[in-house]
Amino acid sequence: MRPLTEEETRALFEKLSKYIGENIQLLVDRPDGAYCFRLHKDRVYYLSERILKLATNIPRENLVSLGTCFGKFTKSQKFRLHITALDYLAPYAKGFGVAAKSTQECRKVDPMAIVVFHQADIGEYIRHEETLT
Repeated sequence: MRPLTEEETRALFEKLSKYIGENIQLLVDRPDGAYCFRLHKDRVYYLSERILKLATNIPRENLVSLGTCFGKFTKSQKFRLHITALDYLAPYAKGFGVAAKSTQECRKVDPMAIVVFHQADIGEYIRHEETLT
């Protein structure tokens, strides 16, 4: 488990800012302690610094998961959020999806038209439960 590089941090924060805006700072500086993001096997984990200090005693090859998985980096180094991050993003979110059409267009659109692009859903969690570690 290692800290994110500058490029990885930028990709993560750009993705998070689409959903929670400037509230990213509230994820890191919380009243119950300082939290951080760490990378392990292309997955980004969100955990308290207190837990991180305790985890230094565990060898990397024995470490499976630590904290909450926020998402993963694809082979092309794009960041993709996982549904496991939703509990932490929901209190600060403007909405968990990307609008495909404006509000005015949504009122006149065909019932089968795409209005919001899929970001994540509970079914995804169930379908990929064994790979979300």
